[in-house]
Amino acid sequence: MIIASNVLETIGKTPIAQLQRVVPNGCARVLAKLEWANPTGSMKDRMAVAVIEAAERSGKLQPGGTVVEYTSGTTGISLALVCAAKGYNLHIVSSDAFSEEKMRTIAAFGAQITLVPSDNKKITEKLIKEMIDTSEQVSQQPGHWWSDQLNNQDAITGYYPLGEEIWRQTGGEVDAFVHTVGTAHSIHGTARALRKHKADLFVAAVEPAESAVLSGKPTGSHKIEGIGIGFIPPLWEPNQVDEILTVSTEEAKK
Repeated sequence: MIIASNVLETIGKTPIAQLQRVVPNGCARVLAKLEWANPTGSMKDRMAVAVIEAAERSGKLQPGGTVVEYTSGTTGISLALVCAAKGYNLHIVSSDAFSEEKMRTIAAFGAQITLVPSDNKKITEKLIKEMIDTSEQVSQQPGHWWSDQLNNQDAITGYYPLGEEIWRQTGGEVDAFVHTVGTAHSIHGTARALRKHKADLFVAAVEPAESAVLSGKPTGSHKIEGIGIGFIPPLWEPNQVDEILTVSTEEAKK
């Protein structure tokens, strides 16, 4: 048995499983990467380490500094873990539109939280942009560093290992990659790594039907946490995606 020297070394190398009961008869092999095997139960652990360590290398984040980020919760939990492990303070800006359980988990890691009120717990473009503006204001304080996940290129690199893992675990037998879109970092980073091995990989993005902005439809409100920010992500690369699929909040709950 290999013992990790710290919790951050346990991030990644998650299992992959073939779906048997929820797929139609006679369909192609469908595999699910079980990212809940990461320390916080989320793939966002990968990007959290990547952005924090990049900020350390660049000198933007100094010892004892405070990281500031806007989040629906999952990224906040991952950053809270990484900051706790590395000895940084963390100030999270979120909203009551997102689950209370996520906020409790972030607080349990020692982070400070500022909540932006929502309109009846609806996830909208207006809410997300208010969270972004609030976090930017907080980051202006001395010793604070704004990780600004939507515009942080380093976040994409955190998902390169995910693509490499999928390639190895499938024995190179992967023809399509399907993934939801929030910041777009995970779909682009993973697909980029896979396409180094298979240039003609088919990539499908998934977004909320009620706010299908990637599909060219109007922004709207939905209740699928973690995806569908209500506007085109700044680092979205449409030429890297072959198809865009939509799912309604009700369908996502099934």
